[in-house]
Amino acid sequence: MGKLDGKVALITGAGQGVGQGVAFALAKEGASIAVVGRTESKLVDTCKEIADRGGRAEPVLADVSDGDSITAAVDRTVELFGGVDILVNNASLNPLGNILDLTPEKLAAGLESGPVATLRTMQACYPSMKARGGGAIINMVSSVAVRWDASGYGGYAAVKESVRALTRAAACEWGVDGIRVLAVAPHASSPGLQRWADARPEEAAAFVASIPMRRIGDCENDIGTAVAFLVGPDAGYLTGATIPLDGGQSRWG
Repeated sequence: MGKLDGKVALITGAGQGVGQGVAFALAKEGASIAVVGRTESKLVDTCKEIADRGGRAEPVLADVSDGDSITAAVDRTVELFGGVDILVNNASLNPLGNILDLTPEKLAAGLESGPVATLRTMQACYPSMKARGGGAIINMVSSVAVRWDASGYGGYAAVKESVRALTRAAACEWGVDGIRVLAVAPHASSPGLQRWADARPEEAAAFVASIPMRRIGDCENDIGTAVAFLVGPDAGYLTGATIPLDGGQSRWG
């Protein structure tokens, strides 16, 4: 018996990286998973792995930058599983670059796939969660907003801090409905982080050295397992907070 038996989780960007790790961990605790993303082959592979482990998962194609696609993905999840109890907003485009190089178009794309998509997905899942007596939402953010040097990360931070603001507001407004909303800021060995490390090896080495635990978290065992706890009954009184899963690196004010 898992602590999430009977629950349905919709996870965006679940075909790889952090989203996939969270999908594996939640399925291990008994949740049925809607594996949402843009690349069908990755979604199918994730679902197969979950099935091989004894869990249940279904691929759901969606582009979080498109409002209609989000609505269709939530509707499909309800059709497949009967409702939504857990939402993990993980997929987003994170614009990098110095302020003079950051185009409005790149920032707009980040905002559309980040806070706008988060808003749309939370709104789309709210009716099902309320009807089922409550739920839990995890919005993935980043400690990039509290970096010691924000140079080159202004757009990225703007996207993620907007998500944090929406997280706090939703937690305050929806607590009465039994819906908890949390932001999670992970450091994880995802494909995105690996691309960044390959492009900026010296910065990446300094980054790891600044983590008290001296390592990057594993997508499933470190990040996914913690998220499974956060959306489960043992964290039932926790909402509106930002949880850093980063080996102790960041200091949130």
